[in-house]
Amino acid sequence: MKITAVRVERLRLPLDPPFHAAWDPVPRTAFDAAVVRVETDEGITGVGGGDTLAGLDGREHLFVGQDPLRIARHARVIESVNFHGGRLWPLEAALWDIAGQAAGVPVATLLGGAADRLPAYASSGVPLPPDDRVTAALAARDRGFRALKIRVDRDRPAAGVAAVRAVRAALGPDFTLMVDLNQGWRMPGDAGVPLDRPAVRALVEELAGLGVYWVEEPLPYGDVAGLRELREQTGVRIAYGEMLRSPADVLALGDAVDVLQLDAVLSVGISRSRTLAELALLRGRTFTPHTWSDGLGLLANLHLAAGVGGGPYLEFPYDPPGWTPERRDFLLAEPVQIDGEGCVRVPDRPGLGAVLDEDAIARYRIG
Repeated sequence: MKITAVRVERLRLPLDPPFHAAWDPVPRTAFDAAVVRVETDEGITGVGGGDTLAGLDGREHLFVGQDPLRIARHARVIESVNFHGGRLWPLEAALWDIAGQAAGVPVATLLGGAADRLPAYASSGVPLPPDDRVTAALAARDRGFRALKIRVDRDRPAAGVAAVRAVRAALGPDFTLMVDLNQGWRMPGDAGVPLDRPAVRALVEELAGLGVYWVEEPLPYGDVAGLRELREQTGVRIAYGEMLRSPADVLALGDAVDVLQLDAVLSVGISRSRTLAELALLRGRTFTPHTWSDGLGLLANLHLAAGVGGGPYLEFPYDPPGWTPERRDFLLAEPVQIDGEGCVRVPDRPGLGAVLDEDAIARYRIG
């Protein structure tokens, strides 16, 4: 089998009303996405997504004519392109999609087949006042979620802790709560000053008293000593690593992190993430990938996590009315949903199991 073409369609979904994501310096008025299709001479086409694939244009020749199943080779080529800018890991996801279709099995099976479904946690995106966050948390619980992640704004930490306290009081001790401080990395244009180590430690100690399952991205990338110190001093699980760009960055974390969160389409790809996830699991850590992109990115991370035995939850971006499965997965024929037991199931179709909404892709195509 040979790759005959690599084609990218870039999309933009207008967001009205805008989405006030905790990590964005300004409200988001549009959602940019892309679909990459890798075509072969045997009629199998793999699809991937989850990022804009900036940096691919003009480099398609690095893949055309090659065997799509030589994924280790392609991953190394993608790493060489990524070094010079852009993230091409959705292309690797499309290659895994081809491999799964060729074998007649889901990608999760090729990656180990440890699970066919994972419990989901509702991953909120907007910092809300306590009463509003309680209302949203109760609705998420009624929808079937067993766990919820709450964003705490670094500029208003007291308000964030108040929201966590209110949700804990409303949902009780058995409902799992996580907290994301969003201090690991920044969006373009965000020049704000992060909370320093003493402030973060005081905040995490307060959250520990509320029984949070983990605190995510509490310190900027590179502060491995601070992460280790925070973990040892507070006893709270630390979740980290969603946007780390190389295996070396991940390995440098050592024992400073409890929950590894590599994203299959935004961090180091499926192949590298599988290896690093298995190493984490062998060391008594957990692997729960970041999934905040679109439906194609979510599917790639679902297959990765289910394949290697990640958990105990899968991140499920969900914060209506601003962020719904329909908005998140606008390029899919049907959005990814949780089942009646609050789990996300691996599609039983070969490959990633994605079914594209070609009408939506045509409607929102910008290039």
